[in-house]
Amino acid sequence: MGTVAKALSLLGYFSRAQSEIGLSEMTRLSGMNKATVYRLLTELAEQGFVEQVGTGREYRLGPVYPRLAALREAAVPTREVAHKVLSRLCDATGETAHMSIRQGDKLHVVSFAYSALHGTRVTMEDAEQIEFHSTSSGHAVLAFSPADFVDTVLAGPLQKKTEQTETDPKAIRARLAEARRIGVAESVSGHEMDVHSHACPIFDARQSCYGAIAVAAPVARMTDGLRNTIRHEVMQASLEMTRLLGGFVPDEFKQKAGESLVVPA
Repeated sequence: MGTVAKALSLLGYFSRAQSEIGLSEMTRLSGMNKATVYRLLTELAEQGFVEQVGTGREYRLGPVYPRLAALREAAVPTREVAHKVLSRLCDATGETAHMSIRQGDKLHVVSFAYSALHGTRVTMEDAEQIEFHSTSSGHAVLAFSPADFVDTVLAGPLQKKTEQTETDPKAIRARLAEARRIGVAESVSGHEMDVHSHACPIFDARQSCYGAIAVAAPVARMTDGLRNTIRHEVMQASLEMTRLLGGFVPDEFKQKAGESLVVPA
């Protein structure tokens, strides 16, 4: 990686669960030497991307982000558009709906919506990073991404998130083929135990896979009727989201939307 890429990669280690990271911990997480990490963090701090806080002088994300986020949302109102579509999706299914976008080798959750229908539901985390190999969203993206990107993802370390996470590349490829065939990816307890999710891809203006929209429900609630409803609704939501974000759906996926869905009674 170049210097800029190395510096920006450090920002990916911050999360809601780990909002402050010390120099030694960042060195451990990144695998870079301490002097390099210190230099990169110092340069990021000078530009407002990180700042130091507390007696231990840990680093956290800096003040530049609200301004950048506001500029991005003004130009491309992704979160606002996504929330409206996701709200309708969770109303139609009675389950948690979320949208993620691809950034490098990770998917980042950008918006989610909860249904008021059930007290027990799948919960999400703001700005959560999710894996390609263990989620329905990841499978939906991989199923409609170039072969070289799929090869790169499946060649890397595949973490076993739960006892049911599939980490065999050959088995994952079979699931991707099925997702591409029907247009909907499905995962049961791959990312989190007792969660059954379905996802469809979202496309950009070049008809490239930009991200995914998904519905997640507790395994115990996933009847055949709910499964059919979710498949139908998430497919329609993916078409709507693609259109609202200025994207274009490939003909192959349009055909699946028209022919492969089981319309609920």
